[in-house]
Amino acid sequence: MSDKRMVAKQAPRFEMDAVLSNKEFGKVSLEQNMKEDKWTVLYFYPMDFTFVCPTEITALSDRYDEFEDLDAEVIGVSTDTVHTHLAWIKTDRDENGLGDLKYPLAADTNHQVSRDYGVLIEDEGVALRGLFIISPEGELMYSVVNHNNIGRDVDETLRVLQALQTGGLCPANWKPGQETLKV
Repeated sequence: MSDKRMVAKQAPRFEMDAVLSNKEFGKVSLEQNMKEDKWTVLYFYPMDFTFVCPTEITALSDRYDEFEDLDAEVIGVSTDTVHTHLAWIKTDRDENGLGDLKYPLAADTNHQVSRDYGVLIEDEGVALRGLFIISPEGELMYSVVNHNNIGRDVDETLRVLQALQTGGLCPANWKPGQETLKV
């Protein structure tokens, strides 16, 4: 396992094929988000048509407007193909599908981006649940990786994004609207 620090350094650049929110195939890239002066919330999940994954993917989509209000683009990534992503998006939520999504799902079919971000389980060819917040300048500001059995918390992701955007020192349990620490 790599012990290379990534936070507070330039994030690995990427461009991937994706299913866009309009259900068309396109590309997503960190460079494009940076050009548009956007924050990037990049998250990895193991596989399409599984059980924990749709709960996270749809929860983020349901709250996408809050990310948009914070000038952040959300990108979901797995090692599945764009065709598998599209089939899952076209499956209704009540049938373990995703339904309409408000952000793109990218396909890391060659596993390079998962490897670059240190979340690839090499022998399985799938990613761990990694979530990364990248500044508009391309700096990796936040990284969390957890076991694939545990879904992530949208409230916490939004809280961390807002804390990072204050540019200040945020104490434990800081919530948006609270004061940052004075030095």
